[in-house]
Amino acid sequence: MLFKIFNYPNTIISRYLLRNLIVFLFSITFIIGLLVFGNQFVLTLQESFKHNIPIIELMPLIGFNMLRDIPIIITLSLFLSIIISISQLYKNSEAIVMNSIGLGERDFINFIKPIVILTFIFVFWLTIFAVPWAKEQKSLAESQTVNASEFSFITEGRFESFKNGEIMFYASESSIIDVDGEQNMEEIFIYSASNGSPIIVLASEAKKYTDIQSKSVYLRLKDGVRYEGLPGNKNINIMNFDLYDFEIVSGEVKKSLSNFSEIEEMTSINLLGQDSLLANAEMQWRFSQPISILLLSVFGVFLGKSSPRTGKGINLIIGIVVFMLYNNSLIVAKSSIEMGQLSPIIGMWSIHLSLFLFLIIFYMFREGKISYFFDKINFLNKKEKNYV
Repeated sequence: MLFKIFNYPNTIISRYLLRNLIVFLFSITFIIGLLVFGNQFVLTLQESFKHNIPIIELMPLIGFNMLRDIPIIITLSLFLSIIISISQLYKNSEAIVMNSIGLGERDFINFIKPIVILTFIFVFWLTIFAVPWAKEQKSLAESQTVNASEFSFITEGRFESFKNGEIMFYASESSIIDVDGEQNMEEIFIYSASNGSPIIVLASEAKKYTDIQSKSVYLRLKDGVRYEGLPGNKNINIMNFDLYDFEIVSGEVKKSLSNFSEIEEMTSINLLGQDSLLANAEMQWRFSQPISILLLSVFGVFLGKSSPRTGKGINLIIGIVVFMLYNNSLIVAKSSIEMGQLSPIIGMWSIHLSLFLFLIIFYMFREGKISYFFDKINFLNKKEKNYV
């Protein structure tokens, strides 16, 4: 039934290749997933111990991160499994026999078509629907988890750095964050610099809060002293205060980060209604991952062709390098669109088009059609004509 839908040649050879491809696909996906998700679990476990957060509260975050990373893992796994499957045919001289009966790269592409199309549909569903939902749920989970956000915790008994190291903060004691997201601390020490002049602030108590309008994070210090200048200087300024608000995280930084997160969490239908650079970049990124499935699958068939005397793993290394260059080019194009350095009309489509043209040239070169084309061009054909 499924083979009829895809107009698939249901032969012994096609089933043999498809079965090997599926085995390699699940094996490579499992290995890469184990490495990626295992690393995420270890990092999350370290954060749990570092900030005294119960690991059970961070488990949903691990699950949402896994769902976010599945599309690129599947794309890489399918690409490598195609290279290995085709290479294995050539290493065992099976492909040579197939070539002798008229089966070539076009037929191999047709043989792997069902798994490629199913993977394309699955990755398309993930990137368009599931991944944005996972990012939205992760954001909600972070906002509900105590100390889970980068801007929501100050650890007691440890120096904290804010504003790219411009502010150093220390609190000997810290109470649990209350319902309003505030945090109470005691015995406060703050060091910062203002116009090249050092500022030291000492306070007996402090409360961290977020301004609703500016979104800036402040420390409301109580019963303290503010020193401006180096001790011993004549120009040192000393100020005693009862209440003093000290900004540790700028609201502009949080707004810029929240804009990125809101775009990534937005549904694809709502994203199509946006006309900003961030929305264009995000939408092109979501379409790029399914498109890469199709392009890399064809390229994997071409890379899989090898000689039995060729070194083992050479094609696989080339495939990994190609995937890294292709994926990194898409990331650079996405960043360029977001910063306004690249037109959305060109955008990531130019990367896909470049790979597509390269595939055509690569295939024509493999089939010997490039030299035939050059021979037809008069000014490149320098052979002297002999007239009888």
